[in-house]
Amino acid sequence: MLWPMQYVPGFGRCGRITGVGYAMNAKEAKDTFQALYDVYVESYRQRDAAGCASIFAQDAGLYSPFGPPAIGRAAIEAVQRDWVGEDGAEAKRIDVVDCGQEGDVGWCLAEYGEGAGVEGVSLNALARQADGSWLITRCSLNEV
Repeated sequence: MLWPMQYVPGFGRCGRITGVGYAMNAKEAKDTFQALYDVYVESYRQRDAAGCASIFAQDAGLYSPFGPPAIGRAAIEAVQRDWVGEDGAEAKRIDVVDCGQEGDVGWCLAEYGEGAGVEGVSLNALARQADGSWLITRCSLNEV
């Protein structure tokens, strides 16, 4: 379930993605994780680095061929600040193509790009938070 977008001081606009207390079927998992990425994409298109970082856990790691690892939400926000300033932000898209979940752990494979073609894939580990929301704990980006 995606809660309405809201402004959170220090984090920009963010939503609450939940799937509390049960194992999700494949469609529910895909819809839940896609909704999380939709928050990211909307933030990216608005060039809101804090909003982009809001889908990551406080101690998350972002591993990318575009620079050194970013560990922690603050470091991820700094990387996002550079990325959202590049040309093509308004065309950003991320599509979850495969995913799974068991208990409080989830994973997803997503394709990303800034235009018609696929520019890369992202493999992500996610953790359900105490409030039932999901956040990315590890993200590995790869160009294709």
